[in-house]
Amino acid sequence: MEDGRVRVGITDFAQDALGDVVFVQLPELGSSLEAGGALAEVESTPSVSDIYAPLSGTVVEVNSELGDAPQRLNEDPYGEGWICVIEPADSASLDALLDAEGYRRLTEA
Repeated sequence: MEDGRVRVGITDFAQDALGDVVFVQLPELGSSLEAGGALAEVESTPSVSDIYAPLSGTVVEVNSELGDAPQRLNEDPYGEGWICVIEPADSASLDALLDAEGYRRLTEA
């Protein structure tokens, strides 16, 4: 969260499962997203995968640098590998998101 907006990317677990990322189809600036709907598409050496929006809202910023350096999703998923920033349609929806510990428990199950 930054000033009521949410920076979205993928987790280290997800980037590892994807393999080497070679292309990222970013969402369009200003587009409306629905929670659970496709946010972006990531092409890796073995496959193409959709990335899903964690919450509903409007895309207010995109990481256009991923166009020239998609490998940042692998190299720095919690830093320079972010995908976009979303302004949530409803700030209460943030309460339903997992924190880092909750996600860790989910992926270890």
